[in-house]
Amino acid sequence: MSTTTRVMHCTPEDVFDVLTDGWSYATWVVGAARIREVDEDWPAVGTRIHHSVGAWPVLISDTTVVEEVDAPHRLQLRVKAWPTGEGRVILTCTPQGDDTEVTIEERAVSGPATLIPTAAQDFMLHQRNVEALRRLGYLAESRARGHEDDGDVARTRPQGG
Repeated sequence: MSTTTRVMHCTPEDVFDVLTDGWSYATWVVGAARIREVDEDWPAVGTRIHHSVGAWPVLISDTTVVEEVDAPHRLQLRVKAWPTGEGRVILTCTPQGDDTEVTIEERAVSGPATLIPTAAQDFMLHQRNVEALRRLGYLAESRARGHEDDGDVARTRPQGG
């Protein structure tokens, strides 16, 4: 199982704000080309993000399903990307003072990808997830700064029209 960790300068709630926005997945999940649909109750157990992977004109449509959720600390997903197979991804958010340690654990659970030696899987997944956590961090930290600035913006906004 590939394990990748990054400390983000925001709260677990800020990270989960991004994770609960299913439409944002193509922004931070490396390989996701577009989001076609997000189930209304995302990220409730059993809900799906309908996504496409690849690059135009060769796009493969598939889904990601929520298996477990304990907001704002843990989200477990079953990711489908056929013809390579399916994987299990666990995102964990652990508070560390004012920051959050975010960990992605990922492994292939079915299909041809399970035939790739574990060390090679771990290397490829780790490289991809380093970038995914970098992108997720930018989004979560940006949202956190936006929340911090809400009061200042309200106080400094000009009055009248």
